Amino acid sequence: MLAAIGRWAATVLRGLGRLGLFLVDTARGLADYRTWTRLLPQQMRRIGVDSLPISLFIAAFTGIVLALLASYVITGAVPLYLVGTLVGKTMMMELGPVLTALALAGRVGANIAAELGTMQVTEQVDALETLAYDPYSYLVVPRMLAGTIMFPIIVAFAMGTGVLTGYLAATTLLPVTSDQFLHGLRLFFEPFDIQYGLIKAASFGFTITLIGSFLGLSTRGGAEGVGSATTRTVVYSAGMILVLDAYWAVTLLRHG
Repeated sequence: MLAAIGRWAATVLRGLGRLGLFLVDTARGLADYRTWTRLLPQQMRRIGVDSLPISLFIAAFTGIVLALLASYVITGAVPLYLVGTLVGKTMMMELGPVLTALALAGRVGANIAAELGTMQVTEQVDALETLAYDPYSYLVVPRMLAGTIMFPIIVAFAMGTGVLTGYLAATTLLPVTSDQFLHGLRLFFEPFDIQYGLIKAASFGFTITLIGSFLGLSTRGGAEGVGSATTRTVVYSAGMILVLDAYWAVTLLRHG
């Protein structure tokens, strides 16, 4: 038992050490701005613009379900205008950022891990080094910056879509008037609600692209290794999203 625990601890420490070196090399890659600045717009389109359809689809149906669920929960207990409050608060502060990030962990994180993992096992990363390109400034930095920048934008669109579909569902499927929903939406709204969601979204984007890049460039073992890196990226990203969600709740909500 003790030997197994020792091996597990050694594996974790080695992984943390490799991650630390990866972050140091990535930070150094930021200095090579001539390389990553010309690649950044392409990654912002791939990570951000191309991810909008799935993000808006999820947000639209989340808003509808929230409105119906809120009506069911509060029927006969509190005023119906609180449907607007619950839809707005939940979409902006919790479900908008978290559900979007979980979906994009599969789309963005797995894509990065598979792409970089394939380049690693086919020695394309080594070829970049022989051509005097820094793999971190060429492959990692633009993806991580694009994720950190574009995730809050995607989440902002998801928030608006979820609130809009919640409004439409409440006013068409429930005995809630437009004035009631909007009154409830405005009643407890604070600018901090949006700021909180966007801060979480930026941290999710950074984390997902970090994990995908790290595991992708750590890939060994051919096609099997690429598949393993892709799977682990999705699993680790989903776990870190939930950890960060709890972390921001403790650190920001307490002072918000």
